Amino acid sequence: MIAHRGASAYAPENTLAAFELAVAQGADMLELDVHLTADDQPVIIHDDTLGRTTTGRGRVRDHSLQALKRLDAGAWRGGNFRGQRLQSLPEVLERFRDRIGFAVELKAGSARYPGIEERVVSLLEVYGVVGRALVLAFDHAALPAVRALNPELGRVALVDSVPRPSILRGPRVRAAREAGLDVYVWTVNDPTLMDRLIGWEVTGIITDAPDVLRARPALA
Repeated sequence: MIAHRGASAYAPENTLAAFELAVAQGADMLELDVHLTADDQPVIIHDDTLGRTTTGRGRVRDHSLQALKRLDAGAWRGGNFRGQRLQSLPEVLERFRDRIGFAVELKAGSARYPGIEERVVSLLEVYGVVGRALVLAFDHAALPAVRALNPELGRVALVDSVPRPSILRGPRVRAAREAGLDVYVWTVNDPTLMDRLIGWEVTGIITDAPDVLRARPALA
């Protein structure tokens, strides 16, 4: 049970409010997105621009971490979340390392963010969470770099170019699992689809609503 940007159905994505709620709702992992700042610090935000989820403007890459920390990352979801701040990856690993696992999505590899794989892998090692972490990427070239740095880290190649119904069938999931591959599905918030995927024995479900997934009868 992987909380997509935290419990983002109920709290502003990729904030401490969403991450804490995901823990409280029984998620096994936090899924979070990492870009590099102007001073090459790994910061947790989904978009490469600031306008949708913060009070800032422009590209994440053009701002220092210190400047980004001044922005409000919660007010867009309502006054109750005003004052939530962008978090660096070290801050989140420090806060949650003994409480939950991590699914860290690299929003781009070294072609765009030189050295991002090494920075992220090193942090996962320093905080002792390699055994409870995955590194995800649409930039599949980043995954061999992650493997070279630490082959013990789980790696997930994200795919969205083929419509989901043509990918997800029970026999295909079983064939992948028999071939030694894990299968994760996102973003699943519908209880009926959750039940179907659990029956197919997918490895993991990434959801905005961990409480809904936790409540499925098959997981009781």
